[in-house]
Amino acid sequence: MVVAKFGGSSLADAAQFQKVKNIVFADSRRMLIIPSAPGRRFDKDEKVTDLLYLCHSQQASGMPFQKTFEEIQKRYSDIAKQLHLSLELEPFFQEIQQQMEEGASADYFASRGEFLNGVLLANYLGFEFLDAAEVIFFNEQGVFEAEKTNYVLKQRLDKIEKAVIPGFYGSNPDGSIRVFSRGGSDITGAIVARAAQAELYENWTDVSGFLMADPRIVTDPRPISHITYHEMHELCCAGATVLHEDCVFPVSSAGIPTNIRNTNLPQHPGTMITCSALQREDFAIFAGVSGKKGFSLLVIEKENPDHTWSFVQEVLRVAKKYGIKFQYLPSGAHCVCLLVEAKQFFEKQQDFEREITKSNVPFSMTVQPNIAGIVLVGYGIIHNRLAVNRIYTALQRHNIDVAMINQGSGELSTWVGVSENEMEEAICAIYEEFL
Repeated sequence: MVVAKFGGSSLADAAQFQKVKNIVFADSRRMLIIPSAPGRRFDKDEKVTDLLYLCHSQQASGMPFQKTFEEIQKRYSDIAKQLHLSLELEPFFQEIQQQMEEGASADYFASRGEFLNGVLLANYLGFEFLDAAEVIFFNEQGVFEAEKTNYVLKQRLDKIEKAVIPGFYGSNPDGSIRVFSRGGSDITGAIVARAAQAELYENWTDVSGFLMADPRIVTDPRPISHITYHEMHELCCAGATVLHEDCVFPVSSAGIPTNIRNTNLPQHPGTMITCSALQREDFAIFAGVSGKKGFSLLVIEKENPDHTWSFVQEVLRVAKKYGIKFQYLPSGAHCVCLLVEAKQFFEKQQDFEREITKSNVPFSMTVQPNIAGIVLVGYGIIHNRLAVNRIYTALQRHNIDVAMINQGSGELSTWVGVSENEMEEAICAIYEEFL
């Protein structure tokens, strides 16, 4: 059993649908297919999901949205016509438009891109269509219910040989639609792979796997043939965008490997992501480097020498309470240092400070904004005693100041903080130093 997810670029038009069909039928193990909504067909084209969000925005503000919806309808009708499908789409369009006119949620609007593409693809492949809303569940707080989903989905899949299950969405307890964050079809694919106990999860997109750096920053970066889930997750957290970061756990916890493949170059082996570290003979020091802007460096210093550990615990408790995402950096007896996502932190800063003040421990807090977080990932880094020195030296040669550096004790990654306007130059300098 192989579960195959196809991204928006892989299903953007009829020609791409034909490529997908060839790929699916090239291996009889590809029995469960997860489609995204149609992506861009050319530069300046609109993704269907973006058009659907625009429809919702127009409807919510009292503006007419029919013209935008007609554009969406034409995308699907053109695909069906060019593939010579006998499927009648009009009843689906009428139902969706009625729900829109009655004030359906933004999540409902957005999910219809995957829903309609799933209906089309199932008809084209001759597979059964299984609506994700029937088998993927969220609780009342909007949190994905992994175990309930796995149980129900497994029961349904046991009775189905071949199926198309649209990505990106599921249902709330009241039956209404809820979507994952953008790119969430990756998550759906991983969820289905886990429930089906697949031997492999394939993620088909428009690139031949991961590269060791962003090609928009580094010229002709090397491809990554093998990487672990932990390494891949670290790269995604710092800006790598090939795969949604939240799709890791369902397959990694089940020991299922993921293969990133290129729909437009199916003969390329792509990148294999596995649970355990594999030997990388051609680049033993690290697996890749990526960077992300929009961080701030938060330093909280305790002025009272007592209650050392309780203060550290209190800071982390408050960060968790207000949902402040951070990279936790080594802290001293009197200091906690966090690399936080700036936009999110500034929205919660007053509540955050007020809550810590309740501990009755005097403290001071400084915030250094406009920081880019760069992560070097690979199990070889921490075993190389010169790695941190080489990072400093490489950045010094380019006159780039280092705001912070943290080599994690988990033998996986090293985080470097630099000014946002120097991120691209810093990534190039680090890449060139190690490769």
